Amino acid sequence: MIRIECPILGPRPETEFVYGGDATVKRPDMSERDPDAWLDYVFHRDNPRGIHKEYWQHIQARHWLVVERDTLTHEVIQASLAREYQS
Repeated sequence: MIRIECPILGPRPETEFVYGGDATVKRPDMSERDPDAWLDYVFHRDNPRGIHKEYWQHIQARHWLVVERDTLTHEVIQASLAREYQS
């Protein structure tokens, strides 16, 4: 089981969280008219091997985190509030 160090509630089991996706994907500007840019944003994702940043939502507290996790070992390196995340 993965344990995520919640900055507000401390260490919590992964069952209290919902995966929210890749935290490194950049959304195109709303004025973007190129369908390929939106196609890439919505459907094309890398399958990273190693350390990666992901969005996770704590179900009970309802806050979003950016979790840096090793996708090979599932080790959580760090977690921070998403509102404080600077890409």
